[in-house]
Amino acid sequence: MPRTRTSARATDKDRELAQRIGLRIREARHRAGLTQQQLAGERYTKAYVSALETGIARPSMVALNFLSGRLNLPASHFIDEGHPAWTRLEVDMQLAAGEWQAAADGYRALLEDVNDEGSRADLLRGLAEALARLDQGRETIAAASEAARLYGLASRDADAALARYWLAYGLYQSDNEPDARSLLTALLEQVRGGLHVEPDFEMRLLTSLAAVESRAGHPARALSYLEEARGLAADLDDRRRAAFLFNLAIGYREVGDFEAAIRAGIQGMALYRAAGAIFESARIENDLALAYLGTGQIDRARELASDARTQIAATGDQRWMAAVADTEAQVALASGDTAGALRLAATAQDYAERSGNELARLAAMLTEARAMRLDGQLEEAERRFGRAATLARASRVPSRLRDVLREWAELRADSGDHRGAYELTNEALSVN
Repeated sequence: MPRTRTSARATDKDRELAQRIGLRIREARHRAGLTQQQLAGERYTKAYVSALETGIARPSMVALNFLSGRLNLPASHFIDEGHPAWTRLEVDMQLAAGEWQAAADGYRALLEDVNDEGSRADLLRGLAEALARLDQGRETIAAASEAARLYGLASRDADAALARYWLAYGLYQSDNEPDARSLLTALLEQVRGGLHVEPDFEMRLLTSLAAVESRAGHPARALSYLEEARGLAADLDDRRRAAFLFNLAIGYREVGDFEAAIRAGIQGMALYRAAGAIFESARIENDLALAYLGTGQIDRARELASDARTQIAATGDQRWMAAVADTEAQVALASGDTAGALRLAATAQDYAERSGNELARLAAMLTEARAMRLDGQLEEAERRFGRAATLARASRVPSRLRDVLREWAELRADSGDHRGAYELTNEALSVN
């Protein structure tokens, strides 16, 4: 029968050591191709291995000897302070802890002194991930492309696949969905053809394909990828499972199954909070607000959006402040407060312009146009829909463009401009 954690919880004094050991265990487990449950075996639990890898717990020597044996490494590999990869490990720890900017800075510094191409490829891949987490798509593409090229020359196929995954991530962030989809589909075929990368890699590919299809305006197709990935999520650690549930919640919301979106979102939020991931928890809260809004529970939506604003404001992340402000604007609009909706939509656009979040800017512009229409400001609403349509055409997000054109057509029809409404409806039908 599996045994629960037996070592003491890490104190402030030994937390750094616990994190060092945990990161080395995690890296060795990934290289061995084991899940946390497989590493735990019958002696320990998946939760204990997760606690070790995140630095929450420090293993006893009995546990370390058991785990190192399953990883075919000496115990000294995990506790030796003179470990040759320690400098890079320190940066990897920042990446694993979600300190994206610090990790990116660290990888860049290490790249200045690296000589061999193998190490350079590893650092570039780490840099690509950090940049992707920072929503720096163009920079991600450059780092990931070079890493993939170097891995290819060295015939390191699994590592090249990981680099191409971050390349696809950068393409997606740069609004190049077709190339992102093509790359992710090719990677999925490789994995299903026998390429072993990481235990959760197939699930990550499916989740990423869902994101691409969602942005392309195919929510049902996106949800089918997520449902396919659901069976692969059982062995994930809590943080990654929370991320999957977040994506699943978005998928359900986009197909209109708000109750399922709420269930998945609440589960994901609980896991993020348990892991101390406050920022990620706030992002789920924001999405939950939209799901509750879809069910007509305006007060609950307002409460969640307000809490998300408080948490995200503390981080200073303007990209997500744009999204939260737009959610609050939608809540205000649903409650009939057009003045509040207009004020919040303008705030959202300001955050979006300052942070370069074009999708949030478009969403807020559409919310503003809806508020003006409801307030009877039809000429201003016409201008706002026109601006939103221009931005939507440039964004290459078909679903958003269709939404803008259809609502703009409704406004023109209500105003008696039936010819104009017909033209916009035809354009909406031609968008693919």
